[in-house]
Amino acid sequence: MEMESIKDNEPEVPGGRKSPKSPSPLSVLFDFTETCVTAAVIAILILFFVAKTGTVVGESMMDTMHPGDRYILTDLFYTPEQGDIIVFAPDEQYVTGNSGKLWVKRVIATEGQTVEIRDGLVYVDNELLDEPYLREGTVTLPHLTENPFEVPEGHVFVMGDNRQNSRDSRYIGSVDVRQIIGHVIFRFWPLDNAGTVD
Repeated sequence: MEMESIKDNEPEVPGGRKSPKSPSPLSVLFDFTETCVTAAVIAILILFFVAKTGTVVGESMMDTMHPGDRYILTDLFYTPEQGDIIVFAPDEQYVTGNSGKLWVKRVIATEGQTVEIRDGLVYVDNELLDEPYLREGTVTLPHLTENPFEVPEGHVFVMGDNRQNSRDSRYIGSVDVRQIIGHVIFRFWPLDNAGTVD
């Protein structure tokens, strides 16, 4: 006597294949957790090895950046360019209690270029520098021992956007590029002003 074969209860799809099982809630939760942990690890690695964060101290970069602004910077494959906002460590002799050990300034000129300040305006290589980031009516005072000033090899000339309240290359001279920690690529705090910084 022949026994009838017992079939399982899984429905078949055309072609004789069984329909795939839907994943269990536990499996979905595990996959989601694994994805989140991987993303968090990647973010931490980026922050530690590619990017860093910092906080603006002082008013020298107003109105572009304000005290308490928090930013992300990186030095990965970085070569300073005119207009960049950089973070650097000034020589110890220029660090005071309220200035912070790291300064945020804007690159005005790079090695080999000549900076001249005359009639309250900045000229680089004898051409008037377009500075839309300055407050209207800003007058830049020279305070330079040499005017015009030629930027040495391996250095940059920096100034704050708040020219009346900024200790910068007009006072301390050019900055060695080896002192640069990185350039600011993004402001993430305050949230209502988050975004790239020009």
